[in-house]
Amino acid sequence: MKISMKLIIGLGNPGPQYFNTRHNFGWLALNYLQDSLPGFSIWETSDKFKALISEGQIGNEKIILVKPQTFMNNSGQTVKLLADFYKIDPSDILILHDDLDLTLGQIRVSQNISAGGHKGVASIIEKLGTKNFARLRLGIKPEKQSFLSKFLSPLTQRGAWGVKTSAEKFVLQKFSEKEREIVQQTTQKTKEAILLILKDGLTAAQNKFN
Repeated sequence: MKISMKLIIGLGNPGPQYFNTRHNFGWLALNYLQDSLPGFSIWETSDKFKALISEGQIGNEKIILVKPQTFMNNSGQTVKLLADFYKIDPSDILILHDDLDLTLGQIRVSQNISAGGHKGVASIIEKLGTKNFARLRLGIKPEKQSFLSKFLSPLTQRGAWGVKTSAEKFVLQKFSEKEREIVQQTTQKTKEAILLILKDGLTAAQNKFN
C-alpha cells in the first residue's frame, strides 16, 4: 500500500525564555503529540531545514513533526524548505498555532483562510504563495473579562499602536498555574483532532471540534 507524507508544524519561538508562553502553544501541542505517539524519533536539529524534526508513521501516513527554529515571524522559511524538498503539497500541511480570537480551551480546524493577524501564519502564506493548508487554531484568550478582553476586539478595527503592543506583550507571557490544566486538556484534544484529520479528513474533524 502506498505511503503518503504529511507535515505537522507547531509554531513558536526558540529559546528557554519562550517555553510555556501563549505564543508557543503550537509547540506545546506538538510536544504532547510526539510524546504520546509510539515510534516517533527523538527531536533532532536540522540546520538544512532550520527546525527540530521528529519522524514517524500514523496508519499509512508518513508524518514529519516540525518545530521551526527561525522565530515566529519567519516560520514560512522552514515550511517552504520542507515542502520543496519533500515535494509536499500545501494541502498535506497542518499548522498548529495560538489564536487570540478563541478562548483558552477552544480549538478550531480551518483551511484556506487568511492569517487573521498571526504573523507566523502570514509568513507561511507568503512563502508558499497560498493559504490552502490546514490549521489547528488553539485559543489563548482569557475566559473571564479583563483589561485584555477590552483591548482585543478593537485591535483589528483600530490597529492602534498601543493596543497592538498590549496584545504582543500578552502572547509572550507564560501560562499561569491555573491555565496550565486547561492547556494540558487542550493538547489532548488537539491530538484527538489530528488523529481524526488523518483518519477521516478535515470535514470530520471540523464537525466534531468546531
